[in-house]
Amino acid sequence: MTARWVILVLYLALMIGIGVYYRRKTASVNDFVLGGRALGAWFTAFAYGTSYFSAVIFVGYAGKFGWSYGIASTWVGIGNCVIGSWLAWKVLGRRTRIMTKHLEAKTMPEYFEKRYNSKGLKIASALIVFVFLIPYTASVYNGLSRLFEKSFGIDYAWCIVGMAVFTAIYVILGGYKATALNDFIQGLIMLVGIVAVVLAVLNLNGGLFDSIDKLGEVKDPSGKTGIYNTVFGPDPINLLGVVILTSLGTWGLPQMVQKFYAIKDDKAVRTGTVVSTVFALVVAGGCYFLGGFGRLFADPAEGGLPEGGSDSIVPIMMDKLPNALFGLVIVLVLSASMSTLSSLVLTSSSTLTIDLIKPWLDKKGKMDDRRELLIMRIFIAVFLVVSVAIALITLHNPQTVISSLMGISWGALAGAFLAPFMYGLFKKKVTKAAVWASFICGIGITVVHMLIYTFEFIPDAPKTLGKLSLASPVNAGAFAMLFGLIVVPVVSVMTKQSDTDKAYVDELFECYHEKKAAEKAEKKSQKAEPKAARA
Repeated sequence: MTARWVILVLYLALMIGIGVYYRRKTASVNDFVLGGRALGAWFTAFAYGTSYFSAVIFVGYAGKFGWSYGIASTWVGIGNCVIGSWLAWKVLGRRTRIMTKHLEAKTMPEYFEKRYNSKGLKIASALIVFVFLIPYTASVYNGLSRLFEKSFGIDYAWCIVGMAVFTAIYVILGGYKATALNDFIQGLIMLVGIVAVVLAVLNLNGGLFDSIDKLGEVKDPSGKTGIYNTVFGPDPINLLGVVILTSLGTWGLPQMVQKFYAIKDDKAVRTGTVVSTVFALVVAGGCYFLGGFGRLFADPAEGGLPEGGSDSIVPIMMDKLPNALFGLVIVLVLSASMSTLSSLVLTSSSTLTIDLIKPWLDKKGKMDDRRELLIMRIFIAVFLVVSVAIALITLHNPQTVISSLMGISWGALAGAFLAPFMYGLFKKKVTKAAVWASFICGIGITVVHMLIYTFEFIPDAPKTLGKLSLASPVNAGAFAMLFGLIVVPVVSVMTKQSDTDKAYVDELFECYHEKKAAEKAEKKSQKAEPKAARA
């Protein structure tokens, strides 16, 4: 126990030290939010990966879906690698960097305002970001605190408060540069940690093949064996819903796509694509593969889950590990969670300040860079206080387990933003009406589902509709994303752009042509240099 405390204190001291160091190097809002748009490939790739994977994945999703689908849950990690990382960087990385730099957009709401020439879209999207990042933050607290409670015997509530305080300190002090360096260090810990933990867990059951054989002997609720060690598991359809939510969702999450705003150049995008993909394969693939063996460690209680529910499965598995390795797990999960929390609070506070508070104070002549930074730091604290309250309130509600909270958050944000953000980078004819339709559908589907299933405002509805696959917040979130991809082009065809909007968008898309022309000129000059040297 002493060793665990020493490791924990040293780790937290390092994180805060980085925040203090970058306090002096963060002089402007652009530095605080985007690191001056000068971060290289490795820092950006690790920032993307560590924001992607947190205690939500390691504790909540790996436990719940590993229990439900066995080793087939590894497909979720593969989807995160291929769709959520590699394809996201390939499709969005370069064009997002060019477009947002041309628009001088620091946040996703600013992108919507300037891309679609609409202040209303900025206000609406800023409110959506602030409100629906809160349940995701609460789910991160939930996952981390359950593991800390198991390891250190600290009450869950105090774990949440402590995490919030430490996250606030280094984010408020150092901004994006501090979080990026912390993310890099945390990412290295995550890579080493997940490999060590997977090998140790498999070794407890005689290695890989013996573990798979033992998993095949576990009976499903109907009494059948040989289900949880199969390639596609007992329920491939619902498994697909998890893959879609956790993989495609990153394309529309503000805390994820804003990483592309800050990357240095196109070369960094190409390198970052490879680094991010490998990181996701190791971390996400390892987490879900690990969770697939949960039934070998936790005995089901009444209702088919172990005592404490799905969120207790991974902590039970980790409790079987040697003490030294358990200490590594604590630092692993802490690293993953603090990096995600820092990204969430920075995204939320910057959105609220830049997109809602600043325009109002600008009209009164009361906003400068220094005051904007101060307000942003204040809202970091406010956001953390609200999310802590939500985490504590939902602690004993069985409907608000980690996976449900994350499903609500990702479903609303990506359901509303994914389609208009992505199409807006490629298509000139996306209309304002289509963007509003996507916002309404994404939020509407999520809120209606939440009222029916999470809060049961209509008492008989969950029983009547319970057999539908959309009863799961995860599937509802995946549906909201896919629905938005259909709604935006359909509404764009049915509505028209004004002549003013057409001219505005045509001029806007010149940024891509300017970039291509600059790249051609650079290549010509590079070819000319050797010829001149030979002459």
